[in-house]
Amino acid sequence: GRNGSGKSNFFYAIQFVLSDEFSHLRPDQRQGLLHEGTGPRVISAHVEIIFDNADGRLPIDKDEVYLRRVIGAKKDQYFLNKKNVTRSDVMNLLESAGFSRSNPYYIVKQGKINQMATAPDSQRLKLLREVAGTRVYDDRREESKSILKETEGKLDKIDEFLRTIEERLQTLKEEKEELKEYQRWDKQRRCLEYTIHERELKENKRKLEELEASRANSGAEQARLGSEAKTASENVRSASKRLKEAKKEVQSAKEERDTLSAEQQQLLKEKTKLTLTINDLLEEVKGDNDSRKRAQQELEKLKENIALREKELEKIKPEYDEMKRREEEYTRTLGLKEQKRKELYAKQGRGSQFTNKDDRDKWIQNELKQLTKQIRDKEDHQRKISDDLKKDAEKQKDLEKKIDEYTREMEKQRAAIDEHNKQYYELTKQKDQCQATRKEQYRKESVLQLNLSGLKEDLAKADQSLRSMA
Repeated sequence: GRNGSGKSNFFYAIQFVLSDEFSHLRPDQRQGLLHEGTGPRVISAHVEIIFDNADGRLPIDKDEVYLRRVIGAKKDQYFLNKKNVTRSDVMNLLESAGFSRSNPYYIVKQGKINQMATAPDSQRLKLLREVAGTRVYDDRREESKSILKETEGKLDKIDEFLRTIEERLQTLKEEKEELKEYQRWDKQRRCLEYTIHERELKENKRKLEELEASRANSGAEQARLGSEAKTASENVRSASKRLKEAKKEVQSAKEERDTLSAEQQQLLKEKTKLTLTINDLLEEVKGDNDSRKRAQQELEKLKENIALREKELEKIKPEYDEMKRREEEYTRTLGLKEQKRKELYAKQGRGSQFTNKDDRDKWIQNELKQLTKQIRDKEDHQRKISDDLKKDAEKQKDLEKKIDEYTREMEKQRAAIDEHNKQYYELTKQKDQCQATRKEQYRKESVLQLNLSGLKEDLAKADQSLRSMA
């Protein structure tokens, strides 16, 4: 044909489907194949070759085989008998039929005959193999060899993995024996723990019963706790009232954000003062507790002294009673003797007993002095013991008064501490509410600022548009 009649385009179209020359196209080359020049753009193009397969050269059970390649801006597809297939399947099919991708002998270009005539024997042998279609089998053999080699490597890995698993199984068997031994000892440990817990439970039940009995006998304590509970309920009601008032204050504080900041600083100062006051009160309570302990120790000592005095009194009291009984007996005996003596004097006369009256009076005076001295000693001893008992009783009363005073003072301090703690809690709660209100006000202010900025921008745009229209 003439020059420019389209011979080259015809051969390029065949190469486009069957060879590798148009397999890797750049975007500009792909666009050049789709459209050149002016006019409406084409989004896709295709080339279709129809093979006569009456001799069965292609391994397809059809007399005609349709092979089409469709190319677009981004797509590149192959269709075999109007079915979408991959490029590798198409190349393998062509290789099996004798179509070489790298050396397409079925398309003879200018100067190709001279190149084939002057080619060496090895290159011509390679060309004959490609024409005969044996290259595809060589490629598949090499591919099979590589797959076989990979399979052998995988088998070695599997053997190594099996050896690792066997070692792990042996380790697990040893661990299994250790686990059985551990479970046996753990079972014994749990049995011992259950036994100990059962004993502790019985002991706790016994103590609980004792506590229940002591609680049943603590009527005065229950009354005191009832009064404290009543006081606490009154405090709760007053606290509820203060809470309602605080809510009202918070409601009004939403409109006074700046004022709340100053109040918050004041509250922080008061919180610090209250903390210091609480610490001082705790130190005072600690000192009162120490004084109470010392007073209790003194009371214990006084009780021990009183007990010793009472023991001494108990020891002396039988002697005193015995002496008193003997004194009564002596007095009675003396009276009897005196009466008998008088009778004897009446019978025998006074001269037979005493030589004179002075001897008799002297003897009687001596006897009276001895008896009077004994009685006076006993009375002095009894008086000392009574005085000691009175002094100990007075000391005990004084100590009990001091203990009661310290107890009342400690209760007052505890009540003051509880009141300060309640005030601190209320102030903390008010502070948190004020902070939440401030955050809400800040958020609303930010939203208003954003809205104001948007409105200013809209106003500026509207002003600009009006100026442009004017």
